[in-house]
Amino acid sequence: MLETRPIAQFSRQRRAGLLPVLGVAAVLAVLVAFVPPASAQTMPEGEMSGHEMGSMSGMGDMGGMMRPDAAPPVGIVGGMNPKAGRFMPSLTYMHMRMDGNRDGTDNVSTGEILQPTGPFLVAPLNMEVDMLMAGLMYGVTDDISVMAMVPYVWKSMDHVNAGGARFTTKSQGVGDVRIIGGYDVYKTDKVSLELSAGISLPTGSTDERDTILGTSQVLPYPMQIGSGTYDFLPGITYTGREGDWSWGAQAGATIRIGENDENYTLGNTYNLSLWGARRWNDWVSSSLRLAGDAVEDIDGADPRLNPAVVPTARPDLRAGEFLSLGLGLNFMIPHGPAMGTRIGLEGVIPLYQDLDGPQLERDYMVMIRLSKMF
Repeated sequence: MLETRPIAQFSRQRRAGLLPVLGVAAVLAVLVAFVPPASAQTMPEGEMSGHEMGSMSGMGDMGGMMRPDAAPPVGIVGGMNPKAGRFMPSLTYMHMRMDGNRDGTDNVSTGEILQPTGPFLVAPLNMEVDMLMAGLMYGVTDDISVMAMVPYVWKSMDHVNAGGARFTTKSQGVGDVRIIGGYDVYKTDKVSLELSAGISLPTGSTDERDTILGTSQVLPYPMQIGSGTYDFLPGITYTGREGDWSWGAQAGATIRIGENDENYTLGNTYNLSLWGARRWNDWVSSSLRLAGDAVEDIDGADPRLNPAVVPTARPDLRAGEFLSLGLGLNFMIPHGPAMGTRIGLEGVIPLYQDLDGPQLERDYMVMIRLSKMF
């Protein structure tokens, strides 16, 4: 027989503390930022080929931009700024899957979630999220840029109830629009440090409904499209390069401001990434990225949801800490009419997850981005 967990035991399984996973990643980020790869070699300027001198001619000039690894991994927002007066439109597609439930760092079976042994009437089984995001970045000056991102989101979640009936809920729509400005506070021939600040607009819906076993119902928190609040988006990005190698680190957050019309505020999120990339030739590079994320629980509650029905309706079961590994490829067309067109690919898999559960755990994420500077 499965062990019965009281409902209170599912609320705070994670250890208290100031994001230990991100703390370790922060130390690594400092090392990456200031220690170039050991295999990188600096040649005297007179021994460089014309191509190499063009590639090493400065972080902000077109020579430095015309490298496949000038663009960071797809999972990084920003990190590559156009020169004054230039536009860089982009189109990004993302697919993410979550499968199975977890409480803390332990897997939780469906039987432990459902009554009579568990506290809930319905258990989530898996979830898929697809997003298509249009972006546009503009170089106000050589050191200042601004970008806007408009996402369209599709969500689907499979469930089973205590009687064994399975059903799927779906939602879709325009998500929260983001506007972010970046300023290069420090820049040399080989490194750049950018500060960014932005705002997320509450353009995504928080009133999504679907028909569940014949009845129209408000969907739980993960199935809503937007936050319903104005959110502050601070960030800092460091990038560097040496020879055929490049590297970087980025820290950012989403700070929720106020409360939405449904009487709740999504939890703040914090993220830190560090990556290294290798340029193999004029048109392709590969990258390895370590990403840490922390999500806080929801403050308040939507009065239309019954928290005893399904874990996704519990505002205190949304937090988690994650450590993930991203593998990426960047392609760039170096010549011809389409010169400078870029295609980036990245796949992300979890290494560690510590969740306030039961909560669906992350399975994988894949992203692809197409961009071109004008």
